[in-house]
Amino acid sequence: MKLATAFVAALLLVSGASTALAAEFTKGVVKKVDLRAKKVTIVHEELTSLDMPAMTMVFRVADEAMWEHLQEGKEIEFVAGRVNGKITVTELK
Repeated sequence: MKLATAFVAALLLVSGASTALAAEFTKGVVKKVDLRAKKVTIVHEELTSLDMPAMTMVFRVADEAMWEHLQEGKEIEFVAGRVNGKITVTELK
């Protein structure tokens, strides 16, 4: 019985950890796309993971395939993080 209880507790810990690590998507609108500079300007809601209020800012893009989904005026949901010291869009919905 103790082994079963320990197993269930371990499963709960692992499932809780994966939930805590889940990416937090933020809503935004693409304002400008600069392919030459490889940057995108987004008007976004609060970025809680980066402790930033809602604002307009410039991001780098982590994956070249994302460019086809980043058109000016398009509403997006994205994840941003620091990559090599630069604030970067790391995921798109």
